[in-house]
Amino acid sequence: TMKKHALALIMLLSITTLWADDALLTGMPMGSPAVDYSNGQISTTVNQPSNAFDGDLNTYYASYDRSYTWVGMDLGAPHVITRVGWSPRNDGKGPERIKLGVIEAANRSDFMDAVPLYIIDKAGVIGEIHYADVHVSKGFRYVRYVGPNDVRCNIAELEFYGHAGEGDESQFYLPSGLPLVVINTVKAEEPYDKEHDIPSYVRIIDTNHAYVMDTATTRLRGNASTQFPKKPYRIKFEHKQQPLGAPAKAKKWTLINNYGDKTLMRNLLAFHISQQMGMPYTPYGQAVDVMLNGEYKGCYQLCDQIEVDENRVNITEMEPEDISGDAITGGYLIEIDAYANEEPEHSMFKSSKGIPITIKSPDDDDITPQQKSYIESYFNRLENRVFAENFSDEIHGYRQLFDTESFIKHFIVGEISGNTDTYWSTYLYKERGDDKIYTGPVWDFDIAFENDNRTHPISQYNDFIYATDDSSAAGGKNMKRFVSRIIKEDPVANAQLKQMWNELRNNGVITEESLIAYIDQTAALLDESQKLNFKRWKILDRKFHMNFQALGSYEAEVNTIKSYIDERLVRLDEFINR
Repeated sequence: TMKKHALALIMLLSITTLWADDALLTGMPMGSPAVDYSNGQISTTVNQPSNAFDGDLNTYYASYDRSYTWVGMDLGAPHVITRVGWSPRNDGKGPERIKLGVIEAANRSDFMDAVPLYIIDKAGVIGEIHYADVHVSKGFRYVRYVGPNDVRCNIAELEFYGHAGEGDESQFYLPSGLPLVVINTVKAEEPYDKEHDIPSYVRIIDTNHAYVMDTATTRLRGNASTQFPKKPYRIKFEHKQQPLGAPAKAKKWTLINNYGDKTLMRNLLAFHISQQMGMPYTPYGQAVDVMLNGEYKGCYQLCDQIEVDENRVNITEMEPEDISGDAITGGYLIEIDAYANEEPEHSMFKSSKGIPITIKSPDDDDITPQQKSYIESYFNRLENRVFAENFSDEIHGYRQLFDTESFIKHFIVGEISGNTDTYWSTYLYKERGDDKIYTGPVWDFDIAFENDNRTHPISQYNDFIYATDDSSAAGGKNMKRFVSRIIKEDPVANAQLKQMWNELRNNGVITEESLIAYIDQTAALLDESQKLNFKRWKILDRKFHMNFQALGSYEAEVNTIKSYIDERLVRLDEFINR
């Protein structure tokens, strides 16, 4: 009994000490320029940062600019924050304006090293302070609240509780349980195109609280996706990194936005099928939450940059002096690319049949005229053999120059997914000293799995999706003809397709049950993140990009893929075996 009393006393003293140490913190108010609503001008007298810390729920801070604005404090020394409180501006729009506001902390006054402490996911209540516990073990000197996008940073009151100390890096905040990518750019500049690299500081936190932290640059990436409100990004670290256990250790990584894909998983599902198919290389993909300059940007997919690398496209990386002999034979990474005309002339060409090709490696800074001439001539040689009458000749046929196994695997992934963009963008590569061109990796599935209004319902077609008039291909009919010559008209490749498909089906590698199980597992993993994502991007009830429907719920969107899979595999059994 005495031991129990002693233990209870120790616990009470510990709690009392915690409460005593974790006091309401004070410091020097700081923030973005304020606005005077009476004249719409920058203010130095009203709505100041100090109004967020004056204990008066009727005064408030309001920023002049509408986005990437904030209010906070310099605590003078690092503190471990254990609790935060907030109250919205006292007006009709105040409660909603606080939704998706981010509370974060840093040890640099420019907040380049900032990490989130909490994301406010609900509207506020006027006249009330709402509190949340913080579970971040590191100490920070600077704390702030960053307002949501395009509403001005408005807040009546902001409170921080904690205790002085450096803390440690054993625990960080994850908004949804997914890994978190935090990007902070110099002067909070937002990446605006694919050419200009914005100096950045990037931290990647995973579920085990291990993280990558490095200086980097950030810019936009992609083609059509750059026009979406939710932007895709490319990160280039100063040092090679291996985030979240990815196979490659590299500087360049992509953040795919998946804006038109309301399941947020179509690329992940296609990558899973590619892995099940045994493709030589499937890009690494991991669902993550992304924050940029204190603003929640949504659920993304952290991916490999498609490039030559030991754990990416594993071929020889060419040097400018590789212009003769065996050295000029590779390695080359090229892309059948509908956007090739937008690339520098010395890094693209059109084949003899008008198929546009971008040379991805050697890149446009390093490629020589001799190297371009070699790979252009080599692809034309392959293409001419594919289109020739004797294309299956064992000595002079195209198979001497082309690996049909990788092409057929790539083809199957495209057909399972019903991807109308399969031959709009197709990666190919050739290794040094190897006569054959190989196909892969798979890429770009945001309008696949029944997400394209041009082809819905895919079940209407009595042929492969690539062969339909509504499917896109770089080079148009000639690219489709290229595929048909191999898949339909070459008896050897056609028999190879049948054998590969039936083995996959009969051995249980590609089944309705296994794919639907993966979809359910991924939907459960994404559940909390998708809720935040669609609070940020309110598009579940409207069509966007190539959507043919707007079902209004995440669950309904996921069910569309599941219903599609059930029907698609049966149809492919028919198409391939007829």
